Amino acid sequence: MQNIRNIAIIAHVDHGKTTLVDKILHSCAIFRDNQETGDLILDNNDLERERGITIVSKNVSVRYKDVKINIIDTPGHADFGGEVERVLKMADGVLLLCDAFEGAMPQTRFVTQKALALGLKPIVVVNKVDKENCRPEEVYEQIFELFFNLDATEEQLDFPVIYGSSKQGWMSTDYKVKTDDIFPLMDAILENIPPAPISEGTLQMQITSLDYSSFVGRIAIGRVARGVIKENQPVSLVKRDGKIQKSRIKELYTFEGLGKVKVQEVKSGDICAVVGIEGFEIGDTIADFENPEQLEVIHIDEPTMNMLFTINNSPFFGKEGKFVTSQRLRERLYKEMEKNLALKVVETDSPDSYLVYGRGILHLSVLIETMRREGYELQVGQPQVIVKEIDGRKNEPIETLIVDVPGEVAGKVIELVTQRKGELLIMEPKGDLQHLEFEIPSRGIIGLRNNVLTATAGEAIMAHRFKSYEPWKGTIPGRSNGVLVSMEKGSTTAYSIDKLQDRGRFFVDPGVDVYEGQIMGEHIRDNDLVVNLVKGKALTNMRASGTDDNTRIAPAIKFSLEEAMEYIQADEYIEVTPASMRLRKIYLTENERKINAKKFQS
Repeated sequence: MQNIRNIAIIAHVDHGKTTLVDKILHSCAIFRDNQETGDLILDNNDLERERGITIVSKNVSVRYKDVKINIIDTPGHADFGGEVERVLKMADGVLLLCDAFEGAMPQTRFVTQKALALGLKPIVVVNKVDKENCRPEEVYEQIFELFFNLDATEEQLDFPVIYGSSKQGWMSTDYKVKTDDIFPLMDAILENIPPAPISEGTLQMQITSLDYSSFVGRIAIGRVARGVIKENQPVSLVKRDGKIQKSRIKELYTFEGLGKVKVQEVKSGDICAVVGIEGFEIGDTIADFENPEQLEVIHIDEPTMNMLFTINNSPFFGKEGKFVTSQRLRERLYKEMEKNLALKVVETDSPDSYLVYGRGILHLSVLIETMRREGYELQVGQPQVIVKEIDGRKNEPIETLIVDVPGEVAGKVIELVTQRKGELLIMEPKGDLQHLEFEIPSRGIIGLRNNVLTATAGEAIMAHRFKSYEPWKGTIPGRSNGVLVSMEKGSTTAYSIDKLQDRGRFFVDPGVDVYEGQIMGEHIRDNDLVVNLVKGKALTNMRASGTDDNTRIAPAIKFSLEEAMEYIQADEYIEVTPASMRLRKIYLTENERKINAKKFQS
């Protein structure tokens, strides 16, 4: 055995994983005393910092009592489950973080199931015990029950529990006894997580992650499962389909602190980064040159949703983006598939459009947002759930939906969910909130969050996870209101918006350039209405005292990308550019829309 521990940190979104890693890095003296680090050190890209969530898993390592601990920080959101599934292969144990008030949430169940199935040794950390209304003992019981329901082994059921607060930087074996540091957790890792075993034999290493450097290109990251990997060593790359490519290792790195250190060789059990291998994909095996043996290919759950990605063909195309052609769009989507295992791209009949399959709205919106920031212009259609035929019957994805709301608005939430074919399974008090659990088609969740937050004045806490494919539940009512569509190209005027305010709520401010067919706002009725927001006031050379009305305009509604994706219907697109986001009809003129109306009636 060697002095290495490989551990993954898993939890539901926002239960404190990345904050805990910060504290571990600080307490193991990774930084100089005068070094400025800030918070959430590992959430290092702009999107992660803005949204406050981890999107891509990260590797770091610390040394504690002469033992090297490799830590893998994983995303907590169900849409990034593909990321979690592949990196758990590098770990020997998991730290399962759970909020002392919220308890085991849907994503806690999902990641725990994956970890237990791989036979990983768990340590449970009940975090945020400094919160009001927290219930550490109940949460412990809840997690034990969860482990039991997920068929954990007796050894896994005998898990150690650590209580504490990542934010305040303390951990303890008893939540009533507050300590000064997180070392009780570090000691629990050394005592309970098995050391990385040394496995003799020919080389085997599975690529479970990748990195990119502008100097050396793509870097393969994985854990050496057997044997020793050396610099300048000739190797075989066994592809997922069994084909074998011959290659050579140019450079080897292991993880130290937040960075990488160049080494001559890496023994089995350690996690390393390999430079010099061409044409690899995640899931491939780096094996012995003469006698290559493949490791079991990583299985990733199927996507549940797809969206049409197409080039921007609006009247404003090419004004704001650098990359606007279908060739650029195709290259970018296929490049994303290399590292995003839960994503799938399928070509359509049109050379300008691609169907992109993903895990959910957030999974796809993060891709769109990343592309937008890189300078791409594109249009996306309405998200559609993936329907399967099983035993001659139409089946659709069903999800478990959990909503925690104040008791007085629980009735409104139940009404909204049941309208969308949701079934109420559990209703029980949780602190001062009502805890509701439903089963609902994935289609029903699209657009539900906005309605629930509006009905509960923003106080609802929602989470959902994929359950299974079940028979089709029938039609679900879509958006109840029509939209206001622009009649002309030009610049919006305050005069026109003011005069049309009784027809609906607007998405644009005065002085904004618009084009024919662009969606300007939401109509008060269920049909679409064509409006002219470009028209200015007719001016005369007579000055009339007191007859000019001062315009009073309600503020425009601004959608986030996810809200827009949930809002649009089958005959609409979102136009996404580096500088703006517009909603539009697929057919811009009213005449074309009438001719093609039957296409979208289903």
